[in-house]
Amino acid sequence: MASAFSTTVKRLIILAPILALFLAPLPAATLERLSLDDMIAQSTAVVRGKVIGSYAAFSGPVIYTHYQIQVSETLKGSARSTVDLMVPGGIANHLRQSFAGAPQFSPGDEFVFFLWSGKSGNTQVIGLTQGLFSLSADGASDPLVTRPASREVMLQRGTGQQVKDETLVMHLSELRARVAAASRGALK
Repeated sequence: MASAFSTTVKRLIILAPILALFLAPLPAATLERLSLDDMIAQSTAVVRGKVIGSYAAFSGPVIYTHYQIQVSETLKGSARSTVDLMVPGGIANHLRQSFAGAPQFSPGDEFVFFLWSGKSGNTQVIGLTQGLFSLSADGASDPLVTRPASREVMLQRGTGQQVKDETLVMHLSELRARVAAASRGALK
């Protein structure tokens, strides 16, 4: 009987780490794929801006990194000179939290941000990285803006089917025109 017990314990010791690997959460996010028109319609503001600073703080049990964005151009929404952008994750009180799909910025980074502000007044990027378009650094008067395809799991609206995201590239003037046209359509 002791031999059977010993064999069972040995099997459990061997299987426990394997089982733990299968039960551990995987670092991934599931997002609804948003088209450019979806992002324009759902955004409360679309701004071109540069990251000028950041700090992290708890909001309840979640750490958020607050990025200060110096706005250089407002494509949609009311004009503000700076925006406090909240992104889930960061380091506060010697604790680190990470969220798959959450963007991270450095001072000097410049983007076109598709933003959403809720009733609380907190401002976030639409669809995590989906709402970020980087600007080419070639000094062109009409730079290219690029939103790389997300590496997160994407689901199609309405069907729930998994779909592959696509990279979006256009000139800033084209993006301005799309935002303006969609905003005019929303006013009608």
